Amino acid sequence: MKYIIASDIHGSAHWCRKLVENFKREGADRLLLLGDLLYHGPRNPLPQEYDPMAVAAMLNEPELYSMGVRGNCDAEIDQVVLSFPMFCDYALLAYGKRSIVLSHGHIFSPESLPPMKKGDVFISGHIHVPVCYEKDGVLCLNPGSVSIPKEDSVNSYLSFEDGLFQWKDMEGNVYKEYRLED
Repeated sequence: MKYIIASDIHGSAHWCRKLVENFKREGADRLLLLGDLLYHGPRNPLPQEYDPMAVAAMLNEPELYSMGVRGNCDAEIDQVVLSFPMFCDYALLAYGKRSIVLSHGHIFSPESLPPMKKGDVFISGHIHVPVCYEKDGVLCLNPGSVSIPKEDSVNSYLSFEDGLFQWKDMEGNVYKEYRLED
């Protein structure tokens, strides 16, 4: 199964459109969203082509099989316009003997991990910077931000298939990889 994992769209129809195009071009099976989907938040500038309703319509496309977790800029009312679940603070995937925990990063984060075993994977957004490092035996990843990258990073997302994580720019070019060891 191929996953596209993305975070921090912040209502940008321009960047969301590129994300959806990449999802379809790559033939992914499911879109996993790490929060901050529709609104820019008070600390961020308005992103390019800010249009939360257009973003909701794109993310609601049934062929994306979207699922998400809640970010700090997401409101309870967002669930009314989104047709997929997105209001939990975390989600759990199984990959072989590993757990993969998805969270936005404002409640659980690499600095405040939920209970996890060595070899598990924690994926969060929130900081708008792509990362890949190990902490206490847990692999901590961040896809970066779809629409508002920070610290000179590029607009990006993460793909995951057959144990391989790939960070990609919004043109679909791979700029970093990490393979899980068996």
